[in-house]
Amino acid sequence: MIEFIRGVPLITVLFMANVMFPLFVPEGWRPDPLLRVLVGVALFFSAYMAETVRGGLQAIPRGQYEAAQALGLSYWQMMVKIILPQALKIVIPGIVNNFIGLLKDTTLVAIVNIFDFLKVIEAALNNPVWRLSQMPFAGYLFAAIVYFILCYGMARYSMSVEKRLATDHRH
Repeated sequence: MIEFIRGVPLITVLFMANVMFPLFVPEGWRPDPLLRVLVGVALFFSAYMAETVRGGLQAIPRGQYEAAQALGLSYWQMMVKIILPQALKIVIPGIVNNFIGLLKDTTLVAIVNIFDFLKVIEAALNNPVWRLSQMPFAGYLFAAIVYFILCYGMARYSMSVEKRLATDHRH
């Protein structure tokens, strides 16, 4: 299932959630379009996140699993107390990369007529009360600055978390 979702573009998932899904369910069972889009985006990015975590789990040496089993830990105790903390520390950059991608890809919901940050700016630019004749693209400049600040902030926070959790002896 993960490979299927990862093999399909997000636009296709959004289109299927918003246009095709209502065709296959009875009239009274149709959830709100926003909910359908949110579920589609969540499924799409959870597939990417699952692959990121899987890569971290594969990076853990086999000896860690064997040591946990030698201590008599159950599977879930082993995963929660020993394996996952190490794996998640390894994949912090990948997780943050997924979140930055998610933030930037939220603009694609405009394709299925859901208002996002850029759609609100477009609506404001089309409103004569808010329109700036001197600089018609001030809204887009503002959006670019906001997206840059958010992405840069997430990347810097990721670096600080990585530095705080570093257990190696490199300086």
